[in-house]
Amino acid sequence: MRVAPVVYSVKETPKELLSIFSSLRSDPKIPETLERQVRASIRLLQEGGVVAFPTDTLYGLGADFASTTAVQRVLAIKGRSADMGLPLLLCGPEQLPMIAGEPSEFSRRLALHFWPGALTLVVRRSAEVSDLVTGGRDTVAVRVPDHPIPRALAQSLGRPITGTSANLTGAPPSTTAQEVWRQLGARVDHIIDGGPSPLGRASTILDVSGPVPRMVRAGAITLEALRRVYPGSIE
Repeated sequence: MRVAPVVYSVKETPKELLSIFSSLRSDPKIPETLERQVRASIRLLQEGGVVAFPTDTLYGLGADFASTTAVQRVLAIKGRSADMGLPLLLCGPEQLPMIAGEPSEFSRRLALHFWPGALTLVVRRSAEVSDLVTGGRDTVAVRVPDHPIPRALAQSLGRPITGTSANLTGAPPSTTAQEVWRQLGARVDHIIDGGPSPLGRASTILDVSGPVPRMVRAGAITLEALRRVYPGSIE
């Protein structure tokens, strides 16, 4: 079951945009057949565990972003260098102030149109986000996925979770629970089998931390789709 994307007009003034952006709330609906798995995963996250789960794009590897030990485990499980940092998944835009500064007008417009969905935005981080999460940068990659499971995990935990792909660094990304198991096995505390990830490809990453948006990685959302929402320059 997927949560339909929320689409808003891009004609509002900046003040109106901020009001809408601040009032959005997530409402993830978990299929009954997966509720037990999700509840178990929430407990693991609360205890500093690491779980794998389906998203709208690929399977992700999640931990409490505020737990140094848990984030270190994610990096170790993947064999990922600490200077690469980790993206974060939010239950909804209401969690953004926990990890980021004031969003720019164009970042709000993009988020309002594409969240929940396959657009990752690189934004200025807040003081609550550790160097371990950002790889020592002053920015952090964030997304609200169009899938109820990761949103429910972040909502129940009460803060964002890591959302790096559930695979070994350099290996093909996983789109099913079986692929996650073949690559990561018992190193992960739990794997939620929610079926194949609907899109089966990575999110688009757009850096909106500077004065001009910059494409970091092409993905499920095309440059043309971005330009229909934001007609300004995109590098």
